[in-house]
Amino acid sequence: MMKRIREPAVAGLFYPAEPDVLGAEIENLLGKATTKQVNGDIIALVLPHAGYPYSGFTASTGYKLLSEKKFDTIIIVSPSHREYFDGISVYAGEAYKTPLGVLPVNEALADTLPDDEGIFRSEIGHRKEHAIEVHLPFLQKLFGSVKILPIVMGDQRRSLCFHLGDRLAEVLKGKNIVLIASTDLSHYHSYDKAQLLDEIAINDIANFDCEQMMTDLEIERTEMCGGGPTVAVLHTARQLGATHTEVLYHCNSGDVTGDHASVVGYLSAAVFKTH
Repeated sequence: MMKRIREPAVAGLFYPAEPDVLGAEIENLLGKATTKQVNGDIIALVLPHAGYPYSGFTASTGYKLLSEKKFDTIIIVSPSHREYFDGISVYAGEAYKTPLGVLPVNEALADTLPDDEGIFRSEIGHRKEHAIEVHLPFLQKLFGSVKILPIVMGDQRRSLCFHLGDRLAEVLKGKNIVLIASTDLSHYHSYDKAQLLDEIAINDIANFDCEQMMTDLEIERTEMCGGGPTVAVLHTARQLGATHTEVLYHCNSGDVTGDHASVVGYLSAAVFKTH
């Protein structure tokens, strides 16, 4: 039976399509990244998912913390930019592919998540989505062919965000994993307006307050395209023993391009359990 392998959708667009160029770019980003020291066991990261020229450095400040570590599975929770659907889609295929090779899906773990309350296994949401794919080359450079659990939220309403967090906490307890919430911050505001909006989300993460973050998203005090995934991952991490968060780096596209008229915000943060 032919394996269902999700082919790269944004290679050559969000990141280089040539394996050698891609590998060298990630090594360069990780080499330039300076990051805060985290005194504890990392349970989750919040990382951006734009093209590498825009958010690659921000992402690398989080990924650098994972150097020298080993995980059995890496769980990535992302929003859906391309397909609109109800519920939460856990990838139904066997693997994701990038120019650097294939990352196998932890199917045994994936099979434990579906329920009657909105979580299901499917290719819906995964086929053209970039918000999972852009993280994978970083993971491949750091960990080789580590198993992944790719999850796309088609619906980011409060009840599903916290339900996903609860389900993940149930199935991940005692496992050697790390979670990644894939999100950018505000989109297409002036530089000054973006800073005001992004400060709310940054403070919610710094305060490890997913309830307040959910409220701030609902009343539009802040913007995050992956706000739901971030709430779900923070809620999961808390139940898995995380006690602290650390905002590692934040900027927006205006800091990269010099164009302050219409910007997108980026952030990296670590969620960890102190020793």
